[in-house]
Amino acid sequence: MTLPLGDRQPAKGRFDAIVVGGGPAGLSAACTLADGGSRVCVIERGDWPGSKNMMGGLIFAQPTSKVVPEFWKRGPVERPVTRRELWITTGDAAFKGAYESTDFGVEPYNAFTVFRSRFDKWLAGEARAKGAVILTETLVEDLLWDGERVAGVRTGRSEGDLEADVVIIAEGANSFLTEKAGLCQGAESGSLALAVKEVLALPKEKIEDRFSLEDGAGAAYEIIGEITDGIPGTGFIYTNKDTVSIGVGVILKDMVNRAGAAYNLLERFKAQPQVRRLIAGASPREYTAHLIPEGGYRGMPRLYGDGVLVAGDAASMVNAVFTEGANLALLSGRIAAQTVLRASEFGTFGCETLSYYGGLLEDSLIMKDLKQYKNVMPLLSSHLHFFGLYPEIASAAVKEFLTVDSLSKADKHKLIMKLVRSQRPSRKMIKDLYEAWRAIS
Repeated sequence: MTLPLGDRQPAKGRFDAIVVGGGPAGLSAACTLADGGSRVCVIERGDWPGSKNMMGGLIFAQPTSKVVPEFWKRGPVERPVTRRELWITTGDAAFKGAYESTDFGVEPYNAFTVFRSRFDKWLAGEARAKGAVILTETLVEDLLWDGERVAGVRTGRSEGDLEADVVIIAEGANSFLTEKAGLCQGAESGSLALAVKEVLALPKEKIEDRFSLEDGAGAAYEIIGEITDGIPGTGFIYTNKDTVSIGVGVILKDMVNRAGAAYNLLERFKAQPQVRRLIAGASPREYTAHLIPEGGYRGMPRLYGDGVLVAGDAASMVNAVFTEGANLALLSGRIAAQTVLRASEFGTFGCETLSYYGGLLEDSLIMKDLKQYKNVMPLLSSHLHFFGLYPEIASAAVKEFLTVDSLSKADKHKLIMKLVRSQRPSRKMIKDLYEAWRAIS
C-alpha cells in the first residue's frame, strides 16, 4: 500500500533526490546530482553496491568517463577489450567473425572487462566522495505520496521514511517500485532473460596464449546457435586478469518446466569443442544467476510521473542485439539527474516538468537504438530455427565445400543446393530473410 504523507509521522531525513538502486544507472544519477549540488541519497538493499550483482562483463569507456573521467586510472577494471568475436555454433563446429584493434588498447579505450561486484562498489565510493549519501542493507518497501505526487520512500529501517522532491527508480530488472508508481503492470517472463555465469580461474599467461592476446589485453566473445538447445539466447566469454567469465543467457519464459535447464545449458556450452579448448584446466571460482530485461523498447514502462523517474534496467534499457546495458544505464542515470537539476531551477517536480527526461532520451542513442531494434527479439522468439536449423545447414554446406574428395566443385555446388532445399524450402528462406531485414530496418 502506498502511504500518503498525512497518514504517518514526519520523516527524519529529507533529500533533494532519492535514488533506489546502487547499480550503474543509480550511481551515475547520484554522481551527476552531487556534482550539481543536490542532496542525494542512494538506497541499496545489498551489503554494498554491487554485492548482489556478480556479473562479469563489459563497461564502456566513453559513457563511464562522462560520470567519472579517466576512471580506468583508479577504478577496478580487468582488461581493456581489444578484440570482439561473434561465433555461430553447431554441435561440433563454429563460424567465427572477429574484429581486433590495438587502438582499443590505449587511451581513451573502448571497453573494459570488469566484475560488477567490485566496480559498483568503487563507483559508489566516487559518488560518496562527491557528497552523495549511500544507505546499504536497506530495503525500500513502499513509496510515499503527497496527493498524486511521489514524495519519498519507506524503508525497512526503524523510522525509515525518507522524503525527497524526486525519486529515481533504478532498482534493476523486474522493478516492483515501477509498478507501485503506476508506471507499468509488471514485467512478463517473455521480457526477461535468465543469465547463468561461472567465473573460472586460469593463469594470466594461459589466458593470453589461448585467446591470442597481447600482454594485459582482453577479448569478449558472443556465441549463438545450437548451444542454447533451441531456446532464444546467447553465450558469452570475457577474459579477466586471471579468470574467465563464461555464461549463457536465455529468455525466461522458455525455461518454464525445464528443471535444471539453466545449469545444463551452461554445461552444454562449456562442452562445445571450441569453447572446451579455451577453458581446459580452469578451476571454478564462483557461480551465479540473475535476471536481465530483454524487452527493450517494447518492454519499457512509462519513464516519468509526478515526482518519479525510471532509469536503467528498471526501464528495460537493454539493447539485447548488441548485449549493451551498462552503457545505457549510465547514460540514462545521467540524463535523469540532469532532468532533476533542471526541475530544481523551476522549483517544481510534476509530470510536466519531468517530461524533459523523455525529450532528452528521445534525442539520445538510448531511444534511437532501442527503437531501431525493437522487432528483433520478437522475431527471434518466433523463429527458433534461427538458433538450430540455419547454423546446421550452414555448417553442413561449408563442410561439404571444404572437403576435398572425388567430386568436382560444380558437383558440390549442386549437392549443397540440394541439401539446403531439403532442410528449408527456398520460399521459406526468402521469407525469413525478408522478415530479418524488416526487423532491423
